[in-house]
Amino acid sequence: MGDEADTEIESTGVNLVEIRRRALDLLARREHSATELHRKLIARQFPENAVGQVLARLQHEGLQSDERFTESYLNHRFNAGFGPLKIRHELLRKGISDDLIQGYLEPMHDQWDELMTQQRVRKFGQVIPGNMKECMRQARFLQNRGFSPESVMRLFR
Repeated sequence: MGDEADTEIESTGVNLVEIRRRALDLLARREHSATELHRKLIARQFPENAVGQVLARLQHEGLQSDERFTESYLNHRFNAGFGPLKIRHELLRKGISDDLIQGYLEPMHDQWDELMTQQRVRKFGQVIPGNMKECMRQARFLQNRGFSPESVMRLFR
């Protein structure tokens, strides 16, 4: 952030360097979506227009990227055993566009059923239950983890 116009907003005297420092502190800990970073900086009482300027600059410099955040978040949640519906919902809440989410979920299409099976076996063991009550209990568990009702029912057939 080189010249004086980058350092302060004249009418408010807001120090953009301080906002940038706070944003970089947050990004150093983990990737953040632009929406998350915006919310956190606003919560620290920085003016919205100044936060927007800093975020635009960070994105331009490649220091904040919704694509990188989405990939990182998806891998983290996939490795934790969560399904595509839950991950999609969480990413939408973090301000990621549906198109971007779909672009990262689609290539993993063939991996979801295997992950779901692994989660069921880890929680309940190898044997598929014979009674409907236990099947429904296991199905609820898998649906709560973000797997679609259709894929869960395929598992029990």
